[in-house]
Amino acid sequence: MKKITTTILLLLSFLMVNAQEWQTDFEKAKEIAAEKNQKIILVFSGSDWCAPCIKLDRQIWQSDEFKTYAKDNFFLLKADFPRKKNNKLSKEQQEKNNKLAEVYNTNGYFPFVIVLDKNGTVLGTTGYKKVTPKEYINILTSF
Repeated sequence: MKKITTTILLLLSFLMVNAQEWQTDFEKAKEIAAEKNQKIILVFSGSDWCAPCIKLDRQIWQSDEFKTYAKDNFFLLKADFPRKKNNKLSKEQQEKNNKLAEVYNTNGYFPFVIVLDKNGTVLGTTGYKKVTPKEYINILTSF
């Protein structure tokens, strides 16, 4: 019993360390990206209605290859715009996402992926592409 408990705890801690953590605070993103000398990946997503957004999440963001690479190279920031009532964001978070969209996504594209430097300057943009995680990483790092 003790071995099973230990194994479960080790597995959970491994999963937590390797978990993809998307943040939602732009100012925090700039601060941490500057500290770690990382680029910021800002994703505008419609997580519960946008089919290409859902595909991008499943095929790229959730892949082990992307998670491993992103952990040391990117600060991940998501501006989500869900439509279903049960996925509704807090008023404060919705306002933050709206402000980000006013600056970085004026055309309202979804998904819209922006690579920013640590100061918030746009280095390049892309969207959903039917490619491997490695190819997508190459696109993001080319900016």
